[in-house]
Amino acid sequence: MSFIDDYSRKTWFYFLHAKSETFSAFKSFKAHVEKEANASIICLRTDRGGEFTSEEFANYYTHQGISRQKTTTYTPQQNGVAERKNRTILNAVRAVLHEKCVPKLYWPNAVWWCVHV
Repeated sequence: MSFIDDYSRKTWFYFLHAKSETFSAFKSFKAHVEKEANASIICLRTDRGGEFTSEEFANYYTHQGISRQKTTTYTPQQNGVAERKNRTILNAVRAVLHEKCVPKLYWPNAVWWCVHV
């Protein structure tokens, strides 16, 4: 799962085993970013994936004062920043792994490296 700051384009990646881990990953991300920036998250734009539209998330958004922007179904153009960023990173990962003949076992390490670079 990736989080991208719309202003600076800074990117954070979280590797999940299942979509059910999304909520705990978001809470961890929120705590980390708010402490780092000394500011709160005011808006979150997501697709309409079930992991972001759960009742648990809705209650959390309301309680934390975060406004939600949900894109229309099957329109990745509305979330273009995330779509382009993810495509760029994954293309770089595939290129690095292929060029150096690295096994796919190291996919997460390659993602971390590409995001850092």
